[in-house]
Amino acid sequence: MFGISEIAIILIVVILLLGAKKLPDLARSAGKAARILKSEGKAMKADGAPEPQATYQVTESAAPRNPMRPDGRQENERP
Repeated sequence: MFGISEIAIILIVVILLLGAKKLPDLARSAGKAARILKSEGKAMKADGAPEPQATYQVTESAAPRNPMRPDGRQENERP
């Protein structure tokens, strides 16, 4: 996905845009958000709430009952 050089360039751009003073606050708030998300996930599992699951229906494809022949007539028609 990303190599080390791309990540380094992105970090340098972030430092230049935000400034070195705001980075610790940004990292702190990101850590808090991650902890809150993790604790909420654990709380949902502990409450026994069902996890969202994908719902889909598997259908079998059936062959047509009266397939058409290349000349446009059905299989059960007389010539």
